[in-house]
Amino acid sequence: MNTKFDELLDFPTVLNFKVMGIACDELPDLIIAELQKHTPGDYSPTIKPSSKGNYHSVAIAVTVTSKEHIELIYQSLSAIEEVRYVL
Repeated sequence: MNTKFDELLDFPTVLNFKVMGIACDELPDLIIAELQKHTPGDYSPTIKPSSKGNYHSVAIAVTVTSKEHIELIYQSLSAIEEVRYVL
């Protein structure tokens, strides 16, 4: 990835990730399980359903330590089958 996170942020810092995926009960658990691999901690996701209820938006705050750490989290969350977008 060709990002400029290292120029814009002072590490470590807390970033809010927003993950949008198919509406299923296990989506938050899948996201947290993936985050635990790279950044162990206690997470309290906020879940909002879409207007038609087909998708869920999961917002979660994560402490990141470097540009590479951010990119790793984006890639690992994007690899979850139920996930459609990671912001």
